[in-house]
Amino acid sequence: MVDISMPPDAIIRIKNLKKVFGENTVLHDINFYCRKGQVISVLGPSGSGKSTMLRCINLLEEPTSGEIWFEDQMVNSPETDVDHLRAKIGMVFQQFNLFPHLTALGNVELALKKVHKMDKEQAETVALAQLEKVGLLDRADFLPSQLSGGQAQRVAIARALAMEPHVMLFDEATSALDPSLVRDVLDVMRDLAKSGMTMIVVTHEMAFAHDVSDHVVFMEGGIVYEQGTPEKIFDHPDRERTREFLQGMIN
Repeated sequence: MVDISMPPDAIIRIKNLKKVFGENTVLHDINFYCRKGQVISVLGPSGSGKSTMLRCINLLEEPTSGEIWFEDQMVNSPETDVDHLRAKIGMVFQQFNLFPHLTALGNVELALKKVHKMDKEQAETVALAQLEKVGLLDRADFLPSQLSGGQAQRVAIARALAMEPHVMLFDEATSALDPSLVRDVLDVMRDLAKSGMTMIVVTHEMAFAHDVSDHVVFMEGGIVYEQGTPEKIFDHPDRERTREFLQGMIN
């Protein structure tokens, strides 16, 4: 077991996290923390455990052992109210997961009415404000099938933001998009970072990770292989595998 020092202002603390699926150990003793207002980018090859680690934070996957703390709450405690937790930890997936029969506005409104018990007028006001924030006010009445992939992903971001989360998790939010559509989504994410939103971002977008992150975590084989500032990880990595991965991604 690794006992790492966790600063008192850490909003998320991951200690000795392990995740096993059957006979396959996907995460081995993961340790890191995220301070309020930080942007952490998580890099690594496919199969390194990045998405599984992210999904453990809001209990989409149940950790096998270890601890995940969000603010003053142990996430993987039997006493955790999962719905309350997920209202505070927004998540945006690779696939947009929009309800196809609801408009963009309806998708953003739904959780506000179901979880926050807002009436229709109040939910609509909040939802329209969030759609405006991601540049889609003019698409409020469009169904997901009438939106581009980039627009659908921005609706998904607006839906998460409408819940007023304390942390946003992004699981390869641009990897399913055509290259021409990636920029608009990344611009929204950059604006969020500038606003002070705490973000943990699993990404293959190296420019975003380098330019926007406060901290970079490189995962390999289910472990945190190396972590540090973007300057350290990109320009002066300690380990050859980190260097090889980044050269392959950038070239």
